[in-house]
Amino acid sequence: MADTEDFAALLGEYERKHAGQAASMPRAGEHVHGTIVSMDTERAIVDLGAKFEGVIDLAELADGEGQISAQVGDAVDAVVLSADEASGTLVLGSGGGRRPHGEAELERAHESHLPVEGRVTGLTKGGVEVQLGGVRAFCPISQLDIRYVEDPQELVGQHLSFRITRYQGGRRLNIVVSRRALLEKEQQARAEETRAHLTVGAVLQGTVTALKDYGAFVDIGGVEGMVHVSELSFGRVGHPQEVLNVGQSVEVAVLRIEQAKDPRQPARIALSIRALARDPWEDVGGRFPAGSRVAGIVTRVQPFGAFVELAPGIEGLVHISELGAGRRIGHPREVLAPGDAVKATVLAVDRAKRRIRLSLDLSRQEEAADLPAHLTASGAEKPLGSFGELLRQTLSKRKPD
Repeated sequence: MADTEDFAALLGEYERKHAGQAASMPRAGEHVHGTIVSMDTERAIVDLGAKFEGVIDLAELADGEGQISAQVGDAVDAVVLSADEASGTLVLGSGGGRRPHGEAELERAHESHLPVEGRVTGLTKGGVEVQLGGVRAFCPISQLDIRYVEDPQELVGQHLSFRITRYQGGRRLNIVVSRRALLEKEQQARAEETRAHLTVGAVLQGTVTALKDYGAFVDIGGVEGMVHVSELSFGRVGHPQEVLNVGQSVEVAVLRIEQAKDPRQPARIALSIRALARDPWEDVGGRFPAGSRVAGIVTRVQPFGAFVELAPGIEGLVHISELGAGRRIGHPREVLAPGDAVKATVLAVDRAKRRIRLSLDLSRQEEAADLPAHLTASGAEKPLGSFGELLRQTLSKRKPD
């Protein structure tokens, strides 16, 4: 009787122990962390703690060049592909997209939302054809990337990771996959990490994602910020496409983080490229001392005078009183227009207020054909070589005051 009771107690203890183990066993699709305890030529055994072990193919641990540097004792982050509750052994994958083998593994990947690796083999109506371990699948164009893919042909032949969004078995498999679903998940993870460390003044590396008339949008790690056109450069920029390209890597500084009124909407992030550039006004006095002769391009004409660009980010003002050669004129546009190339004399420099006063001396006005390269490239089609003559002709048509 005692032996029977002891056996029953032992059996109950065993069942309770293994019931708890099965309940806590990681399921397919879960991320796990462990340590490699042994390796052979094809696989590695990973100790996951809590009396669980995982098996992972060495191919899953290879780098981008196919090299395997993992060793016993190395830490491993992986995803559970399948689990054997009886033995407590887990089949692991890297999570970056496993090459599937057979319909059963494809179905399991669909049920567990695991990524699979496929090769884009060609274009089809509304999307592309993807080969998943010898099985044909379809990926709609809208699911190829987070943003619309202009030319899907560029992806043909590439090996990419996908998530199976539809799996219909039978005599003829119907499989639909999405790459966008994986990219959005990765972007969300990066965005959460970026927002957690984002502060005003931070300098970040980003990628230009879109160009608009008013500025450029830059991805700074799963989060987009905007560089207003005025923050692109110290020089005058008409459109962001003059200085940036989509896909270009740029360094930006965080100017402002504005929380949206709707808490469900992401914060607006103002960025700047100009803030990281050298201020051209730092040595303006040495470059353009009072009394020096300078060349420039007329950028704006106002009732009180004309602005002349002397260098990127540096403009001087020719007051209307300096344009008439002793004769009064009604408006600077009577003798100047944006794009005109001129030579002038520096009258005064105020670095603190970022102002330079200029004068156009008709008696010394010369051909402006020898302008610096950055000025001739700003749009002037012809130098104002006969400025003095032009001004005299204009003034001669006006009646004496």
